[in-house]
Amino acid sequence: QVQLVESGGGLVQAGGSLRLSCAASGRTFNIGALAWFRQAPGKEREFVGGLLWADSLSRVSESVRGRFTISRDTAKNTIYLQMGSLKSEDTDTYYCAARRLRHLSGGAEDFSVWGQGTQVTVSS
Repeated sequence: QVQLVESGGGLVQAGGSLRLSCAASGRTFNIGALAWFRQAPGKEREFVGGLLWADSLSRVSESVRGRFTISRDTAKNTIYLQMGSLKSEDTDTYYCAARRLRHLSGGAEDFSVWGQGTQVTVSS
């Protein structure tokens, strides 16, 4: 089994930056892809971006492109979500998720392992 632990959330002013971390442990050799999702109360989880475990190929959603990037520290089995030019609408709980399949298409239902989430609040 794979375990995921997110960290780095907090309160930030609009226009500011924040970096989230997702540390993977356990059977990390089973990971095909890691992704970031976000969710507001009463809404569905939205794909933010993801990374393929084998080659670190990454992509982010259209809604955050140019502001958010994804990177990885292979030695630490950790991926990062670097968020910049934050807006109030980026306020959400951010989750890290893993799947065995090596691609990033699909939705939240296609990811089987989830972290506990970390809250990001952007004040305007």
